Amino acid sequence: MNDLYADFSTQLAAGLNLLPDKPEETTDSTLRALWHAAAGLPLSASAALRAQLPTLDDAAQQRLQALLDQRLAGTPLAHLTGRQAFLGLELLAGPEALVPRRETELLGRTAISLARAMADEDGDDAGQLRVVDACTGCGNLALAIAHALPGAQVVGADISEEALALARRNAGHLALQDRVRFVAGDLLAPLDTSEFHGQVDLLTCNPPYISSSKVAQMDAEIAAHEPVLAFDGGPLGVGILMRLLQDAPRFLRPGGWLAFEVGLGQGSSLARRVCASRQWRDVREVADETGTTRVIAARA
Repeated sequence: MNDLYADFSTQLAAGLNLLPDKPEETTDSTLRALWHAAAGLPLSASAALRAQLPTLDDAAQQRLQALLDQRLAGTPLAHLTGRQAFLGLELLAGPEALVPRRETELLGRTAISLARAMADEDGDDAGQLRVVDACTGCGNLALAIAHALPGAQVVGADISEEALALARRNAGHLALQDRVRFVAGDLLAPLDTSEFHGQVDLLTCNPPYISSSKVAQMDAEIAAHEPVLAFDGGPLGVGILMRLLQDAPRFLRPGGWLAFEVGLGQGSSLARRVCASRQWRDVREVADETGTTRVIAARA
């Protein structure tokens, strides 16, 4: 097995294009994930690093070579394995929706922390909170929040029916289908009813925030394989964010929180705009490990 692993590792090292937005993917984690997929035991790159490599028969070795060739040609690893890790959850992944990025875990952790703090303030169980996740994609944020807050009622919304189909499969995969439901529509439009007006404790969103002109310039692994809807934020990259900020107050209860991800370089200017609107009584910038603002949280 050692010689076989070394051979495939050499092939990968010679031509693998590793993207900075997927830091969990290395030559080693990529090969291990493809190895497990070839054996019929799909795992994410993160999970594959912790699992023992199975023995591959001749047919499985041929499958591994085919998977490796596809990866070197630019097909995303998560599309080949059908798995992606997010906040400790092993999610189903595919071309129907954006592959969850580790950078978005900052939004997830922030949202969960805010929810728990609200529950402590009110003296209630955090699990009783009503949560909405807009632009839910494959459901990663909605499901991670539901998993962390047992009993919380979570609704995810997305304009893409294909993404929602994957999100629903993920809910079943994680046995969360009884607490997380998904609805189709543009941003918050499918929730624009009395059931949600002024009733939401926590509203999260990881919206498209790349300017239209830059989408086509993205690495081919992204631009050619992941849905444009998940990236294109309009001419300036903030069109959907502006709509979110305009619509969100109608849904949040007094004291409820809005938390959303922003692109590189957008954080400070957007935070100032949120503060200037005077619709929010507490606005926070949350920085990543480099000190860059990637999440903004605002309290109604």
